[in-house]
Amino acid sequence: MKTIINRILILIIVLTNCNTFAQNDHFVQNGVIEFEKKSNMYALITKKIKGETDSYYQAAFESYKKTNPQFKTTKSILSFSKNKSLYKWDETNQSAGNSWIGDDAMANLKNVIATDLDTRTSITQKNAYDDLYLVKDSLRKIDWKITDETREIAGYECRRANAIVLDSVYVVAYYTIQIPFAGGPESFTGLPGTILGLAMPHENMTWFATKVTEIPVSDKDLAPPIKGKPTDNKGLNKILLDALKDWGKWAKKTLQAYSL
Repeated sequence: MKTIINRILILIIVLTNCNTFAQNDHFVQNGVIEFEKKSNMYALITKKIKGETDSYYQAAFESYKKTNPQFKTTKSILSFSKNKSLYKWDETNQSAGNSWIGDDAMANLKNVIATDLDTRTSITQKNAYDDLYLVKDSLRKIDWKITDETREIAGYECRRANAIVLDSVYVVAYYTIQIPFAGGPESFTGLPGTILGLAMPHENMTWFATKVTEIPVSDKDLAPPIKGKPTDNKGLNKILLDALKDWGKWAKKTLQAYSL
């Protein structure tokens, strides 16, 4: 009889703990996520000047290293509510570049992206070499491979997923189901939760959330950008191909950056 009573008591404790956990398992439906992007500029510049025989490039690189840190840090903000979001750069807290050799398109991305998961569309404002474009198109379909690896980011448990985008860019993402919005930094979507960590190892850059603030987000806060020459992804790709036709080996990476 004593054994039966003990088992019943244990079952009650387990059920109580499960019920408490369920009550405390909170899901963030709207708010603002602050991201920090780090670009390994030394690695990016090394790739940029690889194969160049003119000593001027190496001298410019050495000069750059004397006045610039290895990692360039920029900050961005993702505001979201239900199935809509607006991603933009925090212009008040950016590290300034002071050398042409450090002018890397991938590291200097400043896209403004309005995403609508219900309609599977996005409106992206892109600044490409003094020209402002407004790119309206459907969301990129990403074939994510979810793994068992996890890590904590900004206080949230995240699971790792891997993918290849733009035919050759390897991407690692960490998402949390505690924030059900299926988006993330830049134009990355399609996971069963919000991406709080993003890395492109071969491109030498990462995006990681530093803070998640659960606050009401109004429609005004999610209003898409309206300035820029209207086009779609295919149209912008053609424009850039024409503009970069004389850029030689640097053209592919530059086009890749503006296609993200």
